[in-house]
Amino acid sequence: MFTEVEGIIRRQINVSIDMLMSVLPSVQPFHAIAYPIDPMLALDISRKYAAHCSMIASRFALPPFNHPAPNRIKGNGGNERLKVGYVSSDFGNHPLSHLMGSVFGMHNRENVEVFCYALSQNDGTEWRQRIQSEAEHFIDVSAMSSDVIAKMINEDGIQILINLNGYTKGARNEIFAMQPAPIQVSYMGFPGTTGADYIDYLVTDEFVSPLRYSHIYSEKLVHLPHCYFVNDYKQKNRDVLDPTCQHKRSDYGLPEDKFIFACFNQLYKMDPEIFNTWCNILKRVPNSALWLLKFPAAGEMRLRAYAAAQGVQPEQIIFTDVAMKHEHIRRSALADLCLDTPLCNAHTTGTDVLWAGLPMVTLPLEKMATRVAGSLCLATGLGEEMIVNSMKEYEEQAVTLALNRPKLQALTKKLKEARLTCPLFDTARWVRNLERAYLKMWNLYCSGQQPQHFKVTENDFDFPYDR
Repeated sequence: MFTEVEGIIRRQINVSIDMLMSVLPSVQPFHAIAYPIDPMLALDISRKYAAHCSMIASRFALPPFNHPAPNRIKGNGGNERLKVGYVSSDFGNHPLSHLMGSVFGMHNRENVEVFCYALSQNDGTEWRQRIQSEAEHFIDVSAMSSDVIAKMINEDGIQILINLNGYTKGARNEIFAMQPAPIQVSYMGFPGTTGADYIDYLVTDEFVSPLRYSHIYSEKLVHLPHCYFVNDYKQKNRDVLDPTCQHKRSDYGLPEDKFIFACFNQLYKMDPEIFNTWCNILKRVPNSALWLLKFPAAGEMRLRAYAAAQGVQPEQIIFTDVAMKHEHIRRSALADLCLDTPLCNAHTTGTDVLWAGLPMVTLPLEKMATRVAGSLCLATGLGEEMIVNSMKEYEEQAVTLALNRPKLQALTKKLKEARLTCPLFDTARWVRNLERAYLKMWNLYCSGQQPQHFKVTENDFDFPYDR
């Protein structure tokens, strides 16, 4: 099945190459994240889209930008702060802002000057207002053309420019193709390679993007300590920690007496292999059920029919509506065990359930999007109990934890106790490590070196940003 899908996609790409440059593969880079295709094919798709963005940029006929001089920055032998720019269409009610809301204001203003360039209009939400008020500079550029935005970024003297969109809705990657900054970085918005020669670095970690897989990325890999995937729960969702604020299963029509497996990922992340495995698990664990979201609602009938064909009883599949962020995190704790989707992991959803104190089972593969949940689990300090190495082991681990309640309860207890101390939820610590990465990028540039893979370490005694 996978080979057939790959063949269809590759034929589409080859046809596109023979046609006009403006014709792109119908399979977009974001689709390639979730499709069961070879990582090199996914890289090829991203490269075609990156080339298209370069073509769009060329239509503006801008001369090459002059970049800031490679001078040492404050705290590292210089007098000026490092100017970092973040470009995103998701400064608002969007998972990116739910996760990164505190980051922009947490930067050390003594050494880093932060600029946020918003590609979307103000949606009036608390998320937008928070970032707008806490970032040192917040500019709404949604009404400007891409060339004007690029000129502004260059005139602001941005030294490191961060693409928080990648190939997601609202992106304007042609801005990066114009190269308004000397160092350009992909982070967070797109869990894969951009395939762009105008993006120097991808911020990731050793588990998500090990160097043995560097050939499937066009960017140089920057490995942050622990986990690259930041979150804001310690600042914004502490109510989950209050035992008096917990929901009840009856609030959502969930059975009190069943063992509840849960997966809160969007339904497009589920393929036949993992759903078959879930059906096997349900048949092996007495009085169990699988809790899914109507995300989208149109998938419910199909999945119910598929499960029934596998011999699963109708009452073992439970669907509920998507909930608001705070409610979603709190009610996640009503499940007993989270089952991840290997082809495209729980990312934001993964941090949601771990913060709720819900253990998971996850199977990392090769592509970036298949390894994020494993990194999240490792950063709790309990990864060895949640990460498996094969689909067979996945099924066995889920069944074992369900049938051995004391073992699962011990894991759940350790996870809940780790939330306030483990690196995964320490946003301030994460920001400090990100600043270490930025400093290293800039120092390499100042010394005349080309971008290169590197690892950020927390015991860097030369790091000037200690507070």
